[in-house]
Amino acid sequence: MILQVFILLIGLIFVVKGADFLVDGASAIARKFKVSEFVIGLTIVGFGTSCPELVVSVTGALSGSSDVAAGNVIGSNIMNTLLILGLTAVVSPILITSQNKKRDIPLTLGVTALFILFGMNKSLLGIGSSDMISRMEGLVFLLLFVTYLYICFKLDSKEADEETVSGSEEMKTWKSVLLVVFGLAGLIGGGRMFVNSATQIANILGVSEKFIAITILAGGTSLPELVTCVIAAAKGKGQLALGNILGSNIFNILLIIGCAAVVRPISMANMNWVDMAALLVSALFIMLISNRGKIDRRSGIALLCCEIAYMTYLITTL
Repeated sequence: MILQVFILLIGLIFVVKGADFLVDGASAIARKFKVSEFVIGLTIVGFGTSCPELVVSVTGALSGSSDVAAGNVIGSNIMNTLLILGLTAVVSPILITSQNKKRDIPLTLGVTALFILFGMNKSLLGIGSSDMISRMEGLVFLLLFVTYLYICFKLDSKEADEETVSGSEEMKTWKSVLLVVFGLAGLIGGGRMFVNSATQIANILGVSEKFIAITILAGGTSLPELVTCVIAAAKGKGQLALGNILGSNIFNILLIIGCAAVVRPISMANMNWVDMAALLVSALFIMLISNRGKIDRRSGIALLCCEIAYMTYLITTL
């Protein structure tokens, strides 16, 4: 028990320090190559912090555990929006750019709706023999993912935002890359240590496996996003934090579900309608509050309240 607590703390230190390195390195790369911090957050940081979900979901698909592949993405996206975005906004309000309003936030909502439409096609439209995401639909997700990345870099290269151009002293490229690499290693390695030790502690205390899956494992795969976004917000890098959250949500659906479905079609038959509704409402919430031009502390508190209500529902229906 004492050893597991020690490993838990070490894992947490790795995650926090890894996030610190990642934010500094990613911001320096953005300034160096005149790419906006939002796009860096969307791509490098978003992909890096989504690695745990990618590993869990593809492994689940390979082993035939559709519930793991789909449930992990649904749970992570809900947590990213309600808990992580909410907490980030409470630490420091996040400004919404016109590009976010016109492209990124509507796309997040659209991708989420498409995921529900593909996954629940029998229940919603009466198409097919069961609710499932096929290999063809997985390929559609992957094609959309590649197209979105191309559009992001194409548009962003024409006009880097002011947050990127203005900055502190220039950091050498090799040092920036090393910070990103070590940061991602710390996030992923530390996150794995944290989840494994927390699971061991929960087992020792006699907590049920379902409770562990809903709380510790879902939270553990989202831990990199959580720490990265909070540290980015504390450093005044709100666009990097927002890019990380939206990027992770888009990555989770288009890349992770796309890859998992291509490996093996994903059954959605056991997915709860409350979970799907929470997923859609969380994406819709960002769309609605983006019209104000920023996600302020009040909106952040509202998101956190929604997360508490959702977790309460999950725990009481165990």
